Parts: sequence; structure tokens; C-alpha cells
Amino acid sequence: MSTTNQEGCLGAQLGGSEMQKVLEQLFDTNLALEEKTGKRPTPICIWGTHGLGKTQIAMDIAKSKKWKIAYCAPAQFEEMGDLHGLPFKIDPDPTKIGDERTAYMPPDWVPTDEGPGILLLDDMNRADDRILRGTMQLLQNFEMFSWSLPPKWQIIATANPDSGEYSVTPMDDAMLTRMLHLTLNFDVKSWAEWAIKNGIDSRGVDFILTYPEVITFKRTTPRSLVQFFGQIHNIPDLAASIDLVAIIASSCLDEETVTSFITFIQSALTKIPHPLTILNAEKTNDFVSIVNELATGEGGFKRIDLLSTFCTRLVIELKKSDFTPHKNLADNLASFLLMDVIPGDLRFALHRDLSGIGTSNLPSSKGVLEACKNPKVGEAILKMI
Repeated sequence: MSTTNQEGCLGAQLGGSEMQKVLEQLFDTNLALEEKTGKRPTPICIWGTHGLGKTQIAMDIAKSKKWKIAYCAPAQFEEMGDLHGLPFKIDPDPTKIGDERTAYMPPDWVPTDEGPGILLLDDMNRADDRILRGTMQLLQNFEMFSWSLPPKWQIIATANPDSGEYSVTPMDDAMLTRMLHLTLNFDVKSWAEWAIKNGIDSRGVDFILTYPEVITFKRTTPRSLVQFFGQIHNIPDLAASIDLVAIIASSCLDEETVTSFITFIQSALTKIPHPLTILNAEKTNDFVSIVNELATGEGGFKRIDLLSTFCTRLVIELKKSDFTPHKNLADNLASFLLMDVIPGDLRFALHRDLSGIGTSNLPSSKGVLEACKNPKVGEAILKMI
């Protein structure tokens, strides 16, 4: 669980991977209760600053589960009719005057097919107070006047902190108690794993792993960084196009981030090898000089930041479900773990991450577990305890 505190948010503070696991647990429980008792699911509100990926995580879960998803932005509603739909007259018996009734047609954002599915109420607390209060029946009963959500639909709301820094409408206790609350925090390793999986430029991933402090949550957010990395993806040599890269970076990132990225391009980018350079090496000597060069900065100082970035990329590569293990995987990993340039605390952290992979059912698990059980590796790890 993340320990970073976001003022004006509610619920446990979770990184992306933790958030996904908790949401899947809540979704499964909601569906089981609905099937068993007919009770409609409990809505969930994800809090967090702008650009963190609150919307994306809901969409990613729907995609991974092959669920339907319906999107709604209550802040765009100007009239109550945008929320509950337009009225129409029901006349069950034309011969009886006075039997007319008024019903409401569901708006086009309301799903009509049976789930499983997720109704996403995005940036919910940016809606006007009247609209916000109008959603209470939807949150409580999954219905509005004449219409209701189909079975097996879940509601996720997203919200920005109510801390005075955002233009939001406060939610009172009557509304808050209709939902479960979680707060999304930025966790660099979880983000990097998501980014690699979704094809984000690996040069940008290496930059954020090396300098996570550049994320200010002002102009530089995970969202704006993904936008930037997408714009430079087709520039093969960033150093050769440094002026263009700087212009694009300045269009969406803080000045400090731009400076850090330009420095990274000029001094570190080409030094970080692809993880397969180590994992698929035919013999240890093929990568020793590469790792030694990675670890050596100007004046002979160790580049622990680059080593840490590379170790994270190594773990992410091994966690891929389509990873194809090389015959030398165990020996290469053991040799890398035992290199003198790897600091003891980084070796210990990497061994811990690898041990988790070794006990899973991933394609790399057998080779990783063999490396972790290497007697020399075990002896080196015991020295850290």
C-alpha cells in the first residue's frame, strides 16, 4: 500500500497494481452478491489528482475482463434532463380521462444490454451541486425514476481531491456513504509495467524510472507524459533531434521536466541496455562490460539510478506472459545478481522481486527460481539480512 497522502481524498492510498487487484475483488464480490441475493452492487469512487490514470484503470479492467463499458461525464450536464432523461406521457387506457402518467426515457449514456459492465461516472464531483444530488438515487438503487440499469452492471465514479486546489463540488455524508472509496497514488513501478504493456516508448519509461521525481502533478503528470512520449515515438534518434524534442516537451510538461529529459537524452539514454541483452546472453562475458559501463558515471561515480532503472525493466520483462525463456536464463540472472557493481541493497530488492516471479506460473518462473536458489546468490543475500 502506498504511504503518500493526498489531502481531500478518501479511502486507502493505493498504487496502480494494488488498485486493480482491489477493484477486481470488489467487482467479483458485487457480482456474487447480486446473483445470490439480487442486491445491486455497491458503487466505488476512485479519488486522486488529475492525470493519474483513474479513468484509464477502470477502462483497462473492463477491457481485460471483456466487459461492456458506458461513459458519462456529469460535469457536462446543464439540465436535470441530461441526467434522468426526457419525460413522455403514458396513456394506458385512452377511454379513461385522468389515467395519463409521465415517465422518463433513459439518456443515451445509459446502458441497455445486460452486463457484466462498468458505468463510469467520470470526474463526478466536478458536476454542479444540483446534478450531483440528483445522482443519489442512481448510486443507491441503480435507477432513475422510470428506468434502471440492466443486471450485472457496476458503477465507478472518479473524483478529484476536495482540498481547495480543484474546482469541485463537495459531497455530503449522505452521498459519500453510498459508495466505497479508494485513492489512486502514483507508483512508478506499477506505471512502468503498465506503460511497457501498452506500448509506451521505452525511452520514456526509462526516463521516468530514473527520475520519478519529475512528476509534479501540475503540468507534468502521468497523462501528459504519455502524451509527450507518443509524440516523440517516431523520432528514432532523440539526440539528433534535440531541438524538436525540447519544443514538443515544452508544449505539455513543466520546464524542470523538460530540462531533465534533455539531460537524460544527452548523458544516459544510450547507456541503458534492453533487458534481453542480459537475459538472452550466450555467455556471461557478453554482458559484463555493458553492465559495468551502465554503472559508471563521470568521475567514476556509480550510477545507482541507472542500475535501478535497468533492474526494474528486467523484472517487467520477466513478468510478461509471452516471455520466451533462454536456455541460459538461470545462469545469466545469477551472474548478474553476483556482479560487484550491483549494490547490496539493490541486489536484495531485485532478489525479492525475482522470488515473487519464481513462485508464479509465468513462462520465466522456472529459470528465475533456479537463479534465486543458486547457492552463491543465497550466500550474497544472507549477508544483507
